[in-house]
Amino acid sequence: MSASPILTEQPAAPLHAAFATQLIAWQRRHGRHDLPWQNTRDPYRIWLSEIMLQQTQVSTVIPYYAKFLARFPDVAALAGAPIDEVMALWAGLGYYSRARNLHRCAQAVVERHGGAFPASPEQLAELPGIGRSTAAAIASFAFGARATILDGNVKRVLARVFGIEGFPGEKRVENAMWALAERVMPGAQASDDDVSAYTQGLMDLGATLCVRGKPDCVRCPFAVDCVAQATGRQRELPAARPKKTVPTRRTWMLVLRDGACVLLERRPPSGIWGGLWSLPEASDEASLAQRAHAFGAAQGLERLAPMTHTFTHFKLDIEPRCADLDRAQQAACAHVRDDETAWVPLAQLDDYGVPAPVRKLLDALKGSLV
Repeated sequence: MSASPILTEQPAAPLHAAFATQLIAWQRRHGRHDLPWQNTRDPYRIWLSEIMLQQTQVSTVIPYYAKFLARFPDVAALAGAPIDEVMALWAGLGYYSRARNLHRCAQAVVERHGGAFPASPEQLAELPGIGRSTAAAIASFAFGARATILDGNVKRVLARVFGIEGFPGEKRVENAMWALAERVMPGAQASDDDVSAYTQGLMDLGATLCVRGKPDCVRCPFAVDCVAQATGRQRELPAARPKKTVPTRRTWMLVLRDGACVLLERRPPSGIWGGLWSLPEASDEASLAQRAHAFGAAQGLERLAPMTHTFTHFKLDIEPRCADLDRAQQAACAHVRDDETAWVPLAQLDDYGVPAPVRKLLDALKGSLV
């Protein structure tokens, strides 16, 4: 059983009152101020960035953010776009349910709120894909709302500074962190700019100094008061996720080629890579051979180098097999896209949302698929 979510070595009581003031002052002097989604009160841009930044590093998000804004400059443009186009732009960013919820949320904002994001955290949290912490961030940055956030970076800061025991993913520990986060946020007299600087400061401190591996405690504004620093427990706080055996799954994928085209198949809307276009799959070699024959493949499957892709909760071993479309079938093969399958020229893969490992496999084979 994990430890109780208590403050084992409480910092000086005045820190609770001074925490917000110190953090705001630090952020204004040392925080990040030039990210593409900063220096704006546009809730659409702020929302887009917050969704993309969930479990994804800033450096990875920036080019995707720019592409999305270029194609969908406002929420109405995103709401009116085909989901395939949204998924294609998201391909490679991972956690694809975010993209599906992004599209659903844009449509909900247009249909329920006349194209204007609601200002309150409570209303924002009712929209698809927006949880309590993300709603608070949007409300704070866009509308100056006094609402606290609690993402992974913030949990790490609070656990270290205030000495909170237990794994933050455990509900009772998380509840204790929410209570603390509410207690130390700026007072009611704080200005909108103060609230935004505080919220950004929490993110900046966790992302730049109070990092997971080697925190830069010397430059931290709370170095004197931090429980983890005082007790030498930076590596122990916050507590790590309890270890579990990561299961391994195995799948066989078919690379069926017809000249410079390959056959792609739309995945189900839920589950891994939901809604993306991928290679036809089967649970074993014999089943894949049967599928290949049904698609009109010539006899025999060529074995390609296996791949392993790691998800959050499991590893996927991929056994790719390659085959050519039977020449007798080529004339009858319509190279048009339908709801479930599509013959796609390799040069047009960017137009389709293709999972990263599948794209890597096809890019490696481009030289032979001509």
